[in-house]
Amino acid sequence: MGEGTRALSARIAGGARGGTSLWLAAALVVGSFGALLIGPYPLGLGEALAILAGGEGRGQAETVLLSIRLPRVAASLLVGAALAAAGACYQTLFRNPLVSPDILGVSAGAGLGAVLGIFLSLPVIAIQLMGFAGGLAAVALVGFVAASVRVGDRTLILVLAGVVVGALTGAATSLLKVLADPYDQLPAITFWLLGSLAGVKTEDILPAAPVVLAGLVPLVLLRWRINVLALGDEEARALGVEAGRLRLVVIVCATLITASVVAVAGVVGWVGLVIPHIARMLVGPGFGQLLPAAALLGAGYMLATDTLARTVSAVEVPLGILTAVVGAPFFLWLLARGRRTWA
Repeated sequence: MGEGTRALSARIAGGARGGTSLWLAAALVVGSFGALLIGPYPLGLGEALAILAGGEGRGQAETVLLSIRLPRVAASLLVGAALAAAGACYQTLFRNPLVSPDILGVSAGAGLGAVLGIFLSLPVIAIQLMGFAGGLAAVALVGFVAASVRVGDRTLILVLAGVVVGALTGAATSLLKVLADPYDQLPAITFWLLGSLAGVKTEDILPAAPVVLAGLVPLVLLRWRINVLALGDEEARALGVEAGRLRLVVIVCATLITASVVAVAGVVGWVGLVIPHIARMLVGPGFGQLLPAAALLGAGYMLATDTLARTVSAVEVPLGILTAVVGAPFFLWLLARGRRTWA
């Protein structure tokens, strides 16, 4: 059985196509420069490079580039990469390519925390902190409920607990929307729940970036062990991997990643579902290649989506609407295919 297990593990890990992540990274760099130049106030490439190099630029151009577009591009890269990486983790963890980071209620919990902060008229930094705390609290509650149930499949119980907690936090969010001031608080709540990077500043990104990094580092270091989870708990134990403990580590890391960026950008759906699946089509299901490919694709997807959101019309379109426009048809296409591209 040992030889068969190693062969199967090698087959799962060997689906990657070399060099794909390098091409994705190169395309992401080019796309980032393009996003810095595009907008209601267009900038020239030479002008932007001079400003970024520390040279003197026109006052308005320098303000637009350094204070508005650069933080926004950085935030879109961070949010997209984090959501896609978390989606890849959850899909590998549950051995289902149709699972997203919302499965454990982290987005709904973060949404409730942020909405409560808006309802209480707290400052922006406090709203973000409450969103982050709400996401962690929701997953902690899911874990507590799942641990309290001693019978049945643990993974299924975890998913069902996530659905229940997500429904409860969604109901609480709806209640706060009913009680909110319809002229001041309700528009802010609605816009935040649809997701947006409008008005994001450097000081909004700085607290989230270390948390995302702290969540990604263990996932990278444990990538081969996480890859073994795709074989099932029995095979993982045969290879000396403690599946339960590793599953807990993956859930905690993915939750930290998701909650930190949801607190900055609001609830942005479909990224964690669609992008890891596309990455799997490009590099195969091996987690060591899937994680960087999904993160790079997610960053590029969110960069393109945010650029479109701020340029497609005079009124900015919320990110959640644009990601749903792409994600919903893709999900229907997956259903129409009639098969799963897993292993």
